[in-house]
Amino acid sequence: MRTTVGIIGAGPAGLLLARLLHRAGVDSVVLESRDRAYAEHRQRAGVLEQGTVDILRACGAGERMDRQGLVHHGIELRFERRAHRIDFPSLTGGRGVMIYAQTEVVKDLIALQLADGGPLLFEARALSVEGADTERPVVRYLREGREQTLECDYVVGCDGFHGIARNAVPERVRRTYERIYPYSWLGVLADVPPSCEELIYAHSRRGFALHSMRSPTVSRLYLQVPSGDDAAAWPDERIWDELDARFAIDGQWRLERGQITAKSVLPMRSWVTEPMRYGRLLLAGDAAHIVPPTGAKGLNLAVGDVVVLARALAELKESGSAAALDAYSDTRLRRVWRAEHFSYFMTTTLHTEPGQSPFTTRLQLAQLDRIASATAAATELAENYTGLPFT
Repeated sequence: MRTTVGIIGAGPAGLLLARLLHRAGVDSVVLESRDRAYAEHRQRAGVLEQGTVDILRACGAGERMDRQGLVHHGIELRFERRAHRIDFPSLTGGRGVMIYAQTEVVKDLIALQLADGGPLLFEARALSVEGADTERPVVRYLREGREQTLECDYVVGCDGFHGIARNAVPERVRRTYERIYPYSWLGVLADVPPSCEELIYAHSRRGFALHSMRSPTVSRLYLQVPSGDDAAAWPDERIWDELDARFAIDGQWRLERGQITAKSVLPMRSWVTEPMRYGRLLLAGDAAHIVPPTGAKGLNLAVGDVVVLARALAELKESGSAAALDAYSDTRLRRVWRAEHFSYFMTTTLHTEPGQSPFTTRLQLAQLDRIASATAAATELAENYTGLPFT
């Protein structure tokens, strides 16, 4: 099989890239190692930046999002038993975010791709990328029990941290930067209406907590737990009691409890590999960078990658100029490191490290108090949270 752009991975990055290329008249083939049911039920992030929302609408993937998604105009910070709301529109010129699960984004994009896009091959496991430094790279993949090849002009690796694409960049070329955090998140889904209208980020001497939601009837909640903790060690009553303690404020507010339907532990890391291009191989999304989820940047960073990449490939087709494509890695890495910094800032400001000193805690509280009292600090948080322009 032959195509202009071979895309490895049918997560949101790969599917959105295929959609944008299709609308630009650039043909592509998407290879996904799992079956459709698995791809449509991978649980991931649920906060969409304003720019991500706009792109999904523009490419025809916004109809169900606009019906079912929850528009949020701010977040609430809690610390020292106080609550402070960050109002996004007043600080960013009208921008907000949308709560709409990544699983739903993937379902919408798969439906569009199968309806009028290029080939989307499920259960097609990429084995290797060969000739990335030539004009005709090849992806070898296994499907229906036999090895096949996909010849491309360009290969885009959207296959995540554990995929094969980034390993096709030679070690002599790759540079990796990483930070592992000494805590994890215990995430739970609960069949109970959210106890808040907008997300709550809570700093506590007991550890961080986050109140999010999936719908008007389903709550998504997170607790900071020690690295290596097992979800089974957290019975439901213990989870609710701990959430109650960390969200506690002086005033009228109550955490509603309900049936917990799912629990999982999520390790926390910051990770970047450079460059994001080697020859005719380009990396996007988690294949190139990972952020801790505190800043809600992961999915949105991936969207920024493929938006810039799709524009560059469209420019190459229309004008023959490869300038934007040649600049892809440098262009995106500037934004990636900004998002890495914001995610690091949110994580280290809100979490309590094992054995943390009182001095460090006071620094965190001073920073949170500045955000609550200084417009400049609140504006910086709001601009980064709702999303900076893709370019």
